[in-house]
Amino acid sequence: MIEKLSVYFILLLVLPDIYIYKLYIKKHVASGRSRELWFVPSAVLLLGLLWIPLFSRGGHGGQAFIGIFVIAYLAVVLPKLVFSLCSLADLPVRRLLKLHSHPFAWLGVVAGAATMLAILYGTFFGRKQFEVKQVVFASPNLPAAFDGYRVAQISDIHAGSWHGDRKSLQKAVDLVNAQQADLIVFTGDLVNNMATELDSVQDILAGFKAPDGVYSVLGNHDYSPYHHWENEKNRWENLKELKKRQAAMGWHLLDNRHVKLHRSTDSIALLGVGDDGGRMLPRYSDLKLAMLGTAKTTFKLLLSHTPTHWHREVLATDVDLTLSGHTHAMQFALGRLSPSALLYPEWSGLYTEGKQGLYVNVGLGYIGLMPLRFGAWPEVTVITLKKTY
Repeated sequence: MIEKLSVYFILLLVLPDIYIYKLYIKKHVASGRSRELWFVPSAVLLLGLLWIPLFSRGGHGGQAFIGIFVIAYLAVVLPKLVFSLCSLADLPVRRLLKLHSHPFAWLGVVAGAATMLAILYGTFFGRKQFEVKQVVFASPNLPAAFDGYRVAQISDIHAGSWHGDRKSLQKAVDLVNAQQADLIVFTGDLVNNMATELDSVQDILAGFKAPDGVYSVLGNHDYSPYHHWENEKNRWENLKELKKRQAAMGWHLLDNRHVKLHRSTDSIALLGVGDDGGRMLPRYSDLKLAMLGTAKTTFKLLLSHTPTHWHREVLATDVDLTLSGHTHAMQFALGRLSPSALLYPEWSGLYTEGKQGLYVNVGLGYIGLMPLRFGAWPEVTVITLKKTY
């Protein structure tokens, strides 16, 4: 997979370089040796691309290298690509209007610089720029005693990507606790691959506190399908250890089961399922099993890591609200525009069909191979349940 992607990455690296060199560098830089310096950054990145397949099979060290490389690649290649696309518009415009200036090329300079600044900001600041989103979900099925009930949702911590950054994670935990929600839920991807990623931060993540407790489900990364295990037994032992650690943190894992939350004589059902997978991943969800014994409960709140589960199965049931994560909004968004929308019909925020709702949290952490966030800031969601009549 990585080897195939490398071909596209090489093309994105080389084509803008050649275009800019022929149209601008060759014409405006007199010295031949100075011209050759133009290709040095791309040559270094090209060597890095050739090494990626070797590092991709490594542990944390390999992932750290790839993360640094990705930032360098994006900071160099994307501004050039943006500039090239803008300056291409100069060719027909200058010919038609007989202009001697290069208006779109100058626009490309500004846009390219803005792109580089966004990448650098997202790397050094954006991935720790925690954002609290307040959401209201109204339902006629909600028992009166739960009117105003508040649920804090977090998702996709990816503990290994923080590289032991205890200060930032402590800030996130304090921010969640400061919301004083009735319930805290975590919708999957606690780690990238290994349970041992929690070694340096487990005590911090045990600090989440809410009156009705902390409940969680597993995400695709928690099952560790991306690590090259010696055998399946080791992979399942890793999952067993991850579950054990969640219990030690005081989290209640809902692995295809449910609990009932009570207020006075009323109750709601909180359900959780294993990761529902997708087109290329196994499904561990069993919604029917999780729903056993909830038929008489009027309001059902489901935790399911992958949002595509909503359309695939959940909408055909009487689950009122589903909370998901997984998408990260690809860690980049400009308002409601994100490349994530190309893959997921529901990728961020609240979606409704009839009386049923889905909320997709874009995650608190980040994938180590893509250590930046811009626009899709790390998210803490506070969902207030309201009863309608």
